[in-house]
Amino acid sequence: MKRLILVLSILFFVSCDYFDKKKIDTKTIVNDELKSINWNDVDEYPTFSICDSTNNKKECFQNVLRDRLNAKLSNQNIVVTEDVNDTILLRIYIDSEGVFSIKSIECSDITKAQIPQLDSLLRHSFDSLPKIFPAIKRSQQVATEFSLPVIVNIN
Repeated sequence: MKRLILVLSILFFVSCDYFDKKKIDTKTIVNDELKSINWNDVDEYPTFSICDSTNNKKECFQNVLRDRLNAKLSNQNIVVTEDVNDTILLRIYIDSEGVFSIKSIECSDITKAQIPQLDSLLRHSFDSLPKIFPAIKRSQQVATEFSLPVIVNIN
């Protein structure tokens, strides 16, 4: 009988840990969740309505931008004194509402000297874009920023 009481009392004291509930702070849960999110990638890239039927919406989106840019620039009569062969980097920003803007235009000093109106030409090339649907991250519309290289070759 003494052994039974001893075993039961040991089990009683040891089992108290099983009934003790550990409370997890909500801040800890939120911080752990925020650490697990890859903030440099989105679930769905920004898109136009004409890209809905394609599988690669990112490529379609970039192609629409390039086609629009090529169409606008090909209509311009640009005169240069020297040949221009440069890659211009457009930093494009699309906010969570789908508003398109060019944050910066990076090109060489020679290109800027040869085509002083290049900045305004590039910015006005995107004036009449169709409605943009912003990027999606975890079922929320988010702002995105990306680079679009533009090759300028004028002889």
